[in-house]
Amino acid sequence: MVAPARPDPACPLNIDFSQPQPAPALAALSDAELDALGFGVIAFDEQSLVRRYNAFESRAAGLAPERVLGRHLFTSVAPCMNNFMVAQRFEDAAVQGQALDATIDYVLTLRMKPVKVRLRLLAEPGAALRHVLIDRRA
Repeated sequence: MVAPARPDPACPLNIDFSQPQPAPALAALSDAELDALGFGVIAFDEQSLVRRYNAFESRAAGLAPERVLGRHLFTSVAPCMNNFMVAQRFEDAAVQGQALDATIDYVLTLRMKPVKVRLRLLAEPGAALRHVLIDRRA
């Protein structure tokens, strides 16, 4: 298990995994600021193609950004999330035009021994990106 990193104090926007409505703050972060966060962040578009992937998650998952960016999150990057608990929640929120902000206990299984995590699923109607936040301290 990867030890949780502390956010970089130079990061002007301190974002916590549990803070209310983090999506706008995440969208405003530069790539370097996103990389300074102490939890994993995967941002993907309406076609489920990964558009942002931070350094914390890259190290923890052992997947280089070039193997992740531009790929389908639920079929190529994290097929262990292609189920009713994760992928279907994003789909349902999009179809219903509703916001999604759900935190769930989860077990990641791709390319590694099972790892208990907390996932935070974030989506806003009309937003360009949806987010999966991964807290590995669970």
